Amino acid sequence: MLDKIALFLLIVGGLNWGLVGIFQFDLIAFLFGSSASLISRIIYIVVAVCALWCISLYFKERSLVKNEE
Repeated sequence: MLDKIALFLLIVGGLNWGLVGIFQFDLIAFLFGSSASLISRIIYIVVAVCALWCISLYFKERSLVKNEE
């Protein structure tokens, strides 16, 4: 379950970076005041931690990944 949550938040972060790259629009900063606001920074940190967590998915055995589904 933790893997799915981390992956979901990583996808949200990736979509936000896509918006920044294509349209120069930071959705997180828009929703929470600015990119320097405390809540925005917390969200950025949580997404970064999720990215680090998802790196571990590369090192799991394939059978373990299938069993978690």
